[in-house]
Amino acid sequence: MNTTFSALAEPNRLLIVELLRNGPLSVGEVAEQLGLNQPQTSKHLRVLCDAGLVEVHAVANRRIYKLRPTPFKELDTWLESYRRVWDERFDRLDDYLLELQRKEVPPDDKQ
Repeated sequence: MNTTFSALAEPNRLLIVELLRNGPLSVGEVAEQLGLNQPQTSKHLRVLCDAGLVEVHAVANRRIYKLRPTPFKELDTWLESYRRVWDERFDRLDDYLLELQRKEVPPDDKQ
């Protein structure tokens, strides 16, 4: 999981992942859409590949990159435990706010 977070911590790599959510792209397409040069884009894609977040397929003389779902499913599973905690806290906050509203006296009734 640390490898995943390290790879996604770099803004350009996170943008690449966002681009690849829409489907596979070549290095040139990623570079063009992000306004990066091709060697720089290739380095970012290599880091994402090494982290297991993307996979590459050679098609003729092009390299096509696409997301691998497994690391993202693992990340989602890990985040699920935090979602439960957040949901419980939001539920308690809702209860507290409702309690405060019930205790509040409308301005017209203060006479």
